[in-house]
Amino acid sequence: MSSPQFATLRYTALRIGLFLASFAVVWVLAYFRIIPIAVAGSNFVWLLLLAIVISAPLSFVLLRKQRDAMSEQIVAKVDRQRERLAANRSSEDDL
Repeated sequence: MSSPQFATLRYTALRIGLFLASFAVVWVLAYFRIIPIAVAGSNFVWLLLLAIVISAPLSFVLLRKQRDAMSEQIVAKVDRQRERLAANRSSEDDL
C-alpha cells in the first residue's frame, strides 16, 4: 500500500489509529485516576473529547507526509476532471 493510489486511505487509517492510540492513553490515565474520570458524569464523552484534542495536533505534525501525498492525489483527480469537463464543453461547442 505504498503507492500514491492509496494515499487517502493510508492517511485516514493512520489518523484513526492515532486517535485510537490517544483514546487508549487517556483511558489508562483515567483508569489509574491520573486525570479526572468524569466531568458531571460524562466519562465516555469526556475521554473521547480529550482524545480528539490530543490526536488533532499530533496528526498535524506526525502525518505531514501522508497529508501531502493525499493532497497531491486529490489535486491530480480534480485536474483530470477539469480536463474532461473542458473536453466535453469543447466537443459540445463544435456541434
